[in-house]
Amino acid sequence: MGFVRKDHFHKKAKKEGYRSRAVFKLQEIQKRFRIFRRGGKVLDLGAAPGGWLQVASEFVKREGKVVGIDRLPIEPLPLSNVTILEGDLLDPEVREEALATLGGHAEVVMSDMAPNLTGVRVTDCVRSFELSMLALNMARQCLSAGGSFVAKIFPGDEFETFLHECRSSFRKVRTTKPEATRKSSSEVYVIALDFKALPSEETESSD
Repeated sequence: MGFVRKDHFHKKAKKEGYRSRAVFKLQEIQKRFRIFRRGGKVLDLGAAPGGWLQVASEFVKREGKVVGIDRLPIEPLPLSNVTILEGDLLDPEVREEALATLGGHAEVVMSDMAPNLTGVRVTDCVRSFELSMLALNMARQCLSAGGSFVAKIFPGDEFETFLHECRSSFRKVRTTKPEATRKSSSEVYVIALDFKALPSEETESSD
């Protein structure tokens, strides 16, 4: 049955002009948690191949802005409200360029990043945790007060630590496994809502 579901979402994505089946995960997240709004500013971390950029672009409409960052080149999208930056998330200049392009702090920071899988569960979970923490730390620097954060993670021994870290920065933290997730995958999406920005960030984001 797993292959049937995979084929269904893969074919559906292709038919509807999306770059990956992961778009349906983000659509379900939006339906449940309402993280995007018209005119919003969105930062997509590890954005290749660009499926989540397409979906975010639709939700924020023409008035919004979406910036995607990845070390891998992403084929340009014919969307006026989407900007793609090629670079490393650890590079402060990349972060500054992203914020400058958005014109201020983001209202949504999202990450569908996954490590190159080794097949060794413990190793894969640790690497997934490290990527998720990288995304969370980026969100802490780039989100405006009240903003939302979405991250994929493979739950392992560090999962509760990641949830604890999210709860230290957000007032609500939820987990979900969208329907479009492959049956064989252990991945879970963490949805963190209502970012508790530092006073200096609150002031800055209100400009």
